[in-house]
Amino acid sequence: MEFQSDQSREMSPQRKNGRGKIAIKRIENTTNRQVTFCKRRNGLLKKAYELSVLCDAEVALIVFSSRGRLYEYSNNSVKATIERYKKASSDSPNNGSISEANTQFYQQEASKLRAQINNLQNQNRNMLGESLGGLNLRDLKNLESKVERGISRIRSKKNELLFAEIEYMQKRQEIELHHNNQYLRAKIAETERAHQQNMNLMPGSSSFNLVQPQPFDARNYLQINGLQSNDHDYTVQDHPPLQLV
Repeated sequence: MEFQSDQSREMSPQRKNGRGKIAIKRIENTTNRQVTFCKRRNGLLKKAYELSVLCDAEVALIVFSSRGRLYEYSNNSVKATIERYKKASSDSPNNGSISEANTQFYQQEASKLRAQINNLQNQNRNMLGESLGGLNLRDLKNLESKVERGISRIRSKKNELLFAEIEYMQKRQEIELHHNNQYLRAKIAETERAHQQNMNLMPGSSSFNLVQPQPFDARNYLQINGLQSNDHDYTVQDHPPLQLV
C-alpha cells in the first residue's frame, strides 16, 4: 500500500506538468486548431444541453466554424429564442440608444443606395449621349469603348436572330414545296387514271388500228404495200395497154 501511494504521489506531478495550461490565443497550426475546435465545440454543446435539462432554461447555441459551417443547439427553437431575445432587448432600458443606432445605420444605408442610384442614372444618361459636359477625355474614351462593345454584342445577337429566322423560313419553304409536289403528283396520277378509264369506256375503241408507214419504191414512187380497202381492188388488168399507131 505504501508503495502504491508513493507511486501515485510520484506520478501526479508528471500528469499535472504534462497537462498544463493552454494560453488563450489563436492556434497557428491548422490541424491543432481544427482538433481543438471539434473538442471544445462538442463540450460546449454538451454544456448547453445539460444547462437546459438541469435548470429548465431556454438555451439556443449557434456556432460558425472558420470555414463557415453552422452548428446549433436549442431545446425549443433557435428562431423562437431569437425572437424572444429581440423582444427582451426592445423592452430593455437601452431601447432609446438601440433605436438611435438602428436609425443611424438605416440612414447610412439609404444614403449609400441613393448614391448608387444616382450613379446608375448618370451612366444611363451617358450611354444615351446625354450629360457629357462633366466627363473628361479618359471618361469619354471609356464610355466610347463601352458603347462599341455594346453595339458589337447587339449586332452579333441581331445577326444570330436573322440567320435563325432565315434558316427557319428555308426549312418551311422546303416543306411547303415538298407538300405541293406530292399534291401535284397525286392530281396528275388521278387525271391519268380518269383519262384511261374514259378511253376504255368509249365504243369501238378496240377497232381502231394504227397504220404503220409503208416503204416506197424508188422506180415509180408508188407504194408497194398501201392501205387495203374492202370496197375497191385495183389491179394492172383494169388499164388496157397503150398501142402506137
